[in-house]
Amino acid sequence: MCGITGFINLKTEPANFSILKAMTDAISHRGPDGEGHWVRDNVAIGHRRLSIIDLSSDGHQPMVSADERLVLSYNGEIYNYKEIRLELERLGYRFRSNTDSEVVLYALAYWGEKALLRFNGMFALALWDTERKNLLIARDRYGIKPLYYAEKNGVFCFGSEQKAVLKNPAIQSNIDHAGLIEYFTFQNIFSDRTLREDIKLLPAGHYANISMQGVVNKLKIEKYWDYSFQEPSNVVDSREYVEELDRLFVNAVERQLVSDVEIGAYLSGGMDSGAITAIAAGKIPNLKSFTCGFDLSSASGVELAFDEREKAEAMSAKFKTEHYSIVLKSGDMERCMHDLVCTLEEPRVGQSYPNYYAAKLASKFVKVVLSGAGGDELFAGYPWRYYRSVKNDNFDSYADNYYDYWQRLLSTSEFKNVFSAILPNDYDGSYTREIFRDIFPKNNIKLTRPEDYINHSLHLEAKTFLHGLFVVEDKISMAHGLETRVPFMDNDLVDFAMNCPVSLKLNNLQNVINLDENVPGNKSSAYFQKTSDGKQILRNMMARHIPADIIKAPKKGFSSPDASWFKGESIDFVKAKLFDPEAALYDVLEYGEVKKLINEHLHGDKNRRLLIWSLLSVQTYLEQDSL
Repeated sequence: MCGITGFINLKTEPANFSILKAMTDAISHRGPDGEGHWVRDNVAIGHRRLSIIDLSSDGHQPMVSADERLVLSYNGEIYNYKEIRLELERLGYRFRSNTDSEVVLYALAYWGEKALLRFNGMFALALWDTERKNLLIARDRYGIKPLYYAEKNGVFCFGSEQKAVLKNPAIQSNIDHAGLIEYFTFQNIFSDRTLREDIKLLPAGHYANISMQGVVNKLKIEKYWDYSFQEPSNVVDSREYVEELDRLFVNAVERQLVSDVEIGAYLSGGMDSGAITAIAAGKIPNLKSFTCGFDLSSASGVELAFDEREKAEAMSAKFKTEHYSIVLKSGDMERCMHDLVCTLEEPRVGQSYPNYYAAKLASKFVKVVLSGAGGDELFAGYPWRYYRSVKNDNFDSYADNYYDYWQRLLSTSEFKNVFSAILPNDYDGSYTREIFRDIFPKNNIKLTRPEDYINHSLHLEAKTFLHGLFVVEDKISMAHGLETRVPFMDNDLVDFAMNCPVSLKLNNLQNVINLDENVPGNKSSAYFQKTSDGKQILRNMMARHIPADIIKAPKKGFSSPDASWFKGESIDFVKAKLFDPEAALYDVLEYGEVKKLINEHLHGDKNRRLLIWSLLSVQTYLEQDSL
């Protein structure tokens, strides 16, 4: 696991080594075990190394092919690299290392972009062809590893993080108002935008080529893979599905245990991380496991169930792991805010500071950690979201209804008031509405059954919500020199999930419950209770591996008690950050409108915890010296 970066001077001026060095230095945290630079003519490619497989110098990057034609800078892990290597050896290739990097290099040399579909793993890569004068950049099919790029002032730059790209003097750091509007609509960025005008995020499952041959050096972006959730034409016995899922799941976890350094596992009180830990602990004696909990002394309502340390401890005892946990208080959120925002580079989905502390804890003991991310999005773990989509007249009504739900922070009218300084008078949300609609499949699937709409919802969440979680997790883990692996995103397991009948994932497709933990009021009523409807086939399969009480437990996300903290122990922090009319935030937002919305939360009228977190994040982001 590493960091990559580089640039091409499109007007053919010689590349400056000192610029490349500054770019690699900016992401030194991603690769504390070594660095490498390759500069020739107008091209510069850099690398920072975190050694996981083949710790020797043979894995040094940028890696140059034996004929010196190709230069690779690669970040990731390809778990099936040994199988691909055997195939390449039969084709006559000879290897000088035991790394997956060299396998990636020669796979691309032989199969070109088609090699990307052969890789079972996570990656971001750049390949320079010295003969064709062509740069290929690519990202894994799910977007587990990020890759940013920018083209400005005759320079094309790329990097694992924006920090590296911004070290090139050709690239500017102006705030992108359109990106800011998108973030405050979804508490995420669904498109390829970032909060920097010049910088884009290469979409998951895409590659791009830029050629120096010819007059026009135009970047050509191509999609090579996409999610395809659909109902199977022939449904076999549900027991066969459970058997196959068990086989694929065990294989996926075991496949991702390949490493020359120690591996650990996140262990919450949930079944996804629990089942992964169970399988891994069966292969690794005294596996180290890690849990993040919360001080709930000032929490209330549903927040009282947010701490899962007791269940995690019980599973640790059952699986005989060497277990470590950390307890977070409101002050921990305040203390890490600046470092967290710098790490993430821009606000993305969710309140991610618990993940930051979990990674910090795990990095003290291991260099690789397994995560349960992906189970919910692949197997329908959020029933209250999908049940909104089962009754619609057509795609248009479905997309409009679902957009209204995913407009997480502000209603359209509130949005117009808060952003009045930069929005046109006739703003109606059509810009972000089109971004939202563009996420869905373009293969003209007929939406005639609840299952069809739910599969559309799963597609959307995998492309947006899950992708946002991956971007966050990559930045947080790499900031601590830690590699996070996600067994649920094994290619075979994902293919199975996309073709698994919705009826095996959800209990009641006609349910129209509306569970929303952000609504104020009495959370003890049945209306607000979490449901165990989702992930039915996973529950049935995982009953073979983890305790029954974990399997039967209702769904709870990895959340912190911010709603209580923001109007209690952290109220002074919130006011200091957000009640200053001279704060940088109010160069774009209307101070009076924002203050009114925050006061609704402080007075208990509405739960605005998501909005307050986003405002705190953006304000901290705007305070950074690099802007």
